[in-house]
Amino acid sequence: MTTIAAPSDRSRWWQSRTVRRFVRHRLALVGIFMITMLVLACIVGPWLLPYDSLYVDLRARFAPPFTGHHYLGTDPLGRDQTARLLEAGRISLLVGFAAMVLSTIIGTAVGVIAGYRGGRLGAALMRMVDAFLAFPSIFLMLALAALLKPSPTMITVIIAVTSWMEVARIVEAEVRSLREREFVQAGRMLGLSGGHIMFREILPNVMGPIIVAATLTVARAILLEAYVSFLGYGIQPPLPSWGNMLNGAQQYLASAPWLAIVPGIMITMAVTSFNFIGDGLRDALDVRNDHM
Repeated sequence: MTTIAAPSDRSRWWQSRTVRRFVRHRLALVGIFMITMLVLACIVGPWLLPYDSLYVDLRARFAPPFTGHHYLGTDPLGRDQTARLLEAGRISLLVGFAAMVLSTIIGTAVGVIAGYRGGRLGAALMRMVDAFLAFPSIFLMLALAALLKPSPTMITVIIAVTSWMEVARIVEAEVRSLREREFVQAGRMLGLSGGHIMFREILPNVMGPIIVAATLTVARAILLEAYVSFLGYGIQPPLPSWGNMLNGAQQYLASAPWLAIVPGIMITMAVTSFNFIGDGLRDALDVRNDHM
């Protein structure tokens, strides 16, 4: 079936000019370096440590950082803080990435259909978006987390269900601006189906804003998981996450502050890295910067 080439610079986001703009964004490069190191450490690190996240050394309870083989100290049960931190990173990052994928799929589908179809269907879909946005997402998320059995999969679904609306708004606005363009009219004249035009012709031209929104959604999902787990409604011990590590450390802030400082630093690094990358992608994919 014939595919119409859209005369939009956004369909050529992968070209070298965009890459050069991104590379010139130093904070974005810092973000990529930080998140790459963090992901590699969480994947490979636990295999290189002398203790796993469940090993209990009662004689080394509350050991401070850099004590023997316990590089970042131990927790109240004598478990190695480094092993738990990296194991928690696997879970927190996996929840963040998975929630981003799911929420982006939902938001993109709703936004494309609402923007292209318009009329009553488009209005109904966008009023649904407004209805979700009318509730503070954190309260909606806490309510769902309190009602459902907490697990990494369930927390991922809950975060995605409460995070797709921003993507839908962005995509709907972009699609609405493109639906009367010449390449769309040409597709209709050729007899292409609405689904083909929406997802094969228009969607590639709005990938730039979607990629930026998805990158920022990862950071938001990591924060939401940490927040809900910190309140006790998210990932449950003994399965570690950065959020429930903070929850377990709050009563020891005076006597063992490293229990809270280290997971807090990891959350900050992950969220900051994705925000830096998102800012770099926004600048690189902005067609108004073509003169640069």
